[in-house]
Amino acid sequence: MNKQECQGLIESYVEWLRKGLSVESMEGACELTTPFLDRHNDHLQVYALRRNGTILLSDDGYILSDLRTSGLDVNTPKRKAALETVLRGFGVRVDGKQLVVEASQRNLGQRIHSLIQAMLVVNDMFVLAQSRVTSFFWEDVRAFLDENDVRYNARVKLTGHTGFDHAIDFLIPHSKIRPERLVQAINAPTRNTISAYLFSLSDTREARGEESEAYAFLNDREHEIEGDVLEALEAYEVKPAFWSHREQYVEALAS
Repeated sequence: MNKQECQGLIESYVEWLRKGLSVESMEGACELTTPFLDRHNDHLQVYALRRNGTILLSDDGYILSDLRTSGLDVNTPKRKAALETVLRGFGVRVDGKQLVVEASQRNLGQRIHSLIQAMLVVNDMFVLAQSRVTSFFWEDVRAFLDENDVRYNARVKLTGHTGFDHAIDFLIPHSKIRPERLVQAINAPTRNTISAYLFSLSDTREARGEESEAYAFLNDREHEIEGDVLEALEAYEVKPAFWSHREQYVEALAS
């Protein structure tokens, strides 16, 4: 492509951007609708208002609210750190529940673009990256145990009868009234995903030779738990703990 054709790429992109933008004035602020789409195929919107001699741009709380609706709260330390790292790269910050950035007339266009890019990246990072979702579910289970004063050791390695080391998410030591409890956080409960856990459990139980109870916290927020998963867990004497009914298991874990 020659220089003129390359310049045409820029002009085409700018034209598409311009045609996809619209603005409305509302209660002292401007609502800018962009051609960029979120994961629901809805157009992202940016809000602008004057504050203390600058222009404050925000998403009006949309991105973080959408994540919470999806079951992904970003209030745990690890999620906050990941969020802040991403936003820092765009010069964006969290103010209450909103993503915001300050601008002047001189850099307004760049700041709008930075906020839009931050909104897209945060949306994708937390909702579409399954490895992160798995890690976040483990954090949700840990926070639940902490909130209910459950004593535990996290991510314990136990040696099984075969000589292999197995990672157990949470080990709750025995008390005067209950044996030790082994707790696993399973984000995507399918027959395949629980097979490794069931092998680990049977191997370590055989090696340790002591009475224990096993629980599997199952993330049922977005997926229905199939019957064969429950049958497999029950066959290995594992209590299926549905995340949507987690309060039912507090007494058994905390006592």
